[in-house]
Amino acid sequence: MKILFDTNVVLDLLLNREPFAKDAAILFNAVESCKIQGVLCATTITTIDYLCAKSIGGTLAKQAIKSLLELFLIAEVNQKILVAALDSSFADFEDAVLYQAGIYVGVDGLVTRNVKDFSSAESPVYTPPDLCQIIQTVQH
Repeated sequence: MKILFDTNVVLDLLLNREPFAKDAAILFNAVESCKIQGVLCATTITTIDYLCAKSIGGTLAKQAIKSLLELFLIAEVNQKILVAALDSSFADFEDAVLYQAGIYVGVDGLVTRNVKDFSSAESPVYTPPDLCQIIQTVQH
């Protein structure tokens, strides 16, 4: 199962945002143990660097980015993705870019805490607790 991670789920883990960090950690564990293939949009990487550098400092932010690049497949953002995002029915351009980048690399679904932001999505959109439950069910 190839899953696109919304930026908020990644930040939940990196910044230890409660009460969301636990589910994010479970999902990262699932990526590390190859139970799911994790995908990040290229724009997620730049956003994470910016926000983490402000919160935890530049050195730790770079270490986090390096770890993410080793763990996740990165979905590129190019002209085709941007045009598709502009032409989509998404209200938010950033969400549309993230979604279209995931579609371009063939994700099976997306995990986010903001499901309503992806109401135009044609592929499954999961909350972190829902995806954790699915992963646990598949293991047994």
